[in-house]
Amino acid sequence: MARKTALSATALLASGALLLSGCSTDWFGGGPPEVTEEFPYTKEGVIFQDTGQDDEMRFSITGLERTDDYTVMYYEIEYPDGFEGANRNLSMAHTLVDPVTGRVWRQYHDADGLKYGSVSPNGDGLYPVHDGAVNEYRRYFPRIPDEVEQVTFIGSGLGAMTGIPIQDVDGEQPDPENPNGPDHLTVDDPPPSGENLVFENRRPGEDATADEGEVESFVDSEIASTTRDGDTETISLHSDVMFEFDEYELTAEAEEVVRRAAASLAANVDPDDPEITVIGHTDGKGGDDYNQTLSEKRAQTVRDLLQEEIGGDYEYAVEGRGSKEPVAREGGADDEQARARNRRVEFSYTVARSTEVDTETDTGGDGLGVADRNVSWPAPFEADNGSVAASAEKDGVKLDVYPLRRDGAYVIGTVDITNTTDEALTPDMGGLDALPAGGPEQFSKGTLGGFQLLEPEKGLVRYVAQMNFGDGKRGGFAEEVHRLQPGNTYELVAVFPAPAADVEELTLRAGPFGELEGIPVQN
Repeated sequence: MARKTALSATALLASGALLLSGCSTDWFGGGPPEVTEEFPYTKEGVIFQDTGQDDEMRFSITGLERTDDYTVMYYEIEYPDGFEGANRNLSMAHTLVDPVTGRVWRQYHDADGLKYGSVSPNGDGLYPVHDGAVNEYRRYFPRIPDEVEQVTFIGSGLGAMTGIPIQDVDGEQPDPENPNGPDHLTVDDPPPSGENLVFENRRPGEDATADEGEVESFVDSEIASTTRDGDTETISLHSDVMFEFDEYELTAEAEEVVRRAAASLAANVDPDDPEITVIGHTDGKGGDDYNQTLSEKRAQTVRDLLQEEIGGDYEYAVEGRGSKEPVAREGGADDEQARARNRRVEFSYTVARSTEVDTETDTGGDGLGVADRNVSWPAPFEADNGSVAASAEKDGVKLDVYPLRRDGAYVIGTVDITNTTDEALTPDMGGLDALPAGGPEQFSKGTLGGFQLLEPEKGLVRYVAQMNFGDGKRGGFAEEVHRLQPGNTYELVAVFPAPAADVEELTLRAGPFGELEGIPVQN
């Protein structure tokens, strides 16, 4: 069986014996919550459909089982308010995430893209839907490692479903005995009242593939930025803070910055893989040979101070890449800021594994807090988002923002978007136009990709995370906004790297809706 495993299964932190919370929210620093396994886990709300028949849906995960070969998810869908016919849900693909390590798994599918599990009666991926009838499904995911006890599910179109426990079983549930889905294909042939629709089951075959990857996060400040991709971490020091124009000797202030960075490296580098690669970059001005030489000399200068600070127990590699790998597009209206972003020196290394959840308060007050890991226990399941923390309205679209929820190494931002007009409309969510000048486009794609979380006291900016499946395949860790039907409210999520344990509020940069201050961070 083929599996598309693009990245290492090692990650930010090993999850250890993680447990599931039932209802308590006072758990960040107090150890793992009490385990409960109370299926089904259910959410309700309006979802986007390709036909515009956006209607109320009830989505229930009725089981998540780990066998010797797979992880099998069982779920039910019901449209209680008159929805019927053939439609496609426009949510992201069904995705399971270990919120502590950042590992990501998607469903098995065949060479034609059809998912394994419940079989579409027409062979096209569509299923009959009838008013008030419950459809039962199962889907196959790669076998999730034994140490992972619970996952977060995204992909129903109803936001994030945290705290879903994995049950270890000897074998999966039997196939449906009497699949009746093919017997009720048309609107005028519904199943008898109270009878669920079930479908034939197809187990993954030899051609089965499933995307597996890692959550990639980006935290920024005026001094530095940090990118984490699975077990690889890169701290990028902005050259304009480090060097005078066209110089490669560190300023006095820059030496202190490198020493702070060295302390982060000493704490984070994997002792079993102690190589640190120091990479210099320039902007696109100047000739290639000049840029290459300058980037190499700057990297060597930083390497020398780094080695002086943390010693010879590490292996050091130095590279100069000139202007070949920009992180921001030069030549636009924000050219000056983009070029400043591209002038940088990076430390790249493999992070150390840990079996501990980090509940300590970070320092990082000078902008190097970008390099701190902040990992809590996984969030409990909550069907309700609580009270609205802030609201804004623009061009007939209302944005309601709920408190941020810590979930492992991330915080989940949940918003409601309501079309307050009498006409269907597609809102302008900002996208790349909402990107701060010189900001990295990679972490700003998608309709909610223009959102960021700002920590004003430290000047740290947290971008929407990405899911990296390798081979250039990425997806934003946020739901897309599609055409809004009149009067409808849609729940959407965007996932960000988590702030330190002592952070109680953040500012949400919400694209065209502006900055919304004082968004609570719930443990």
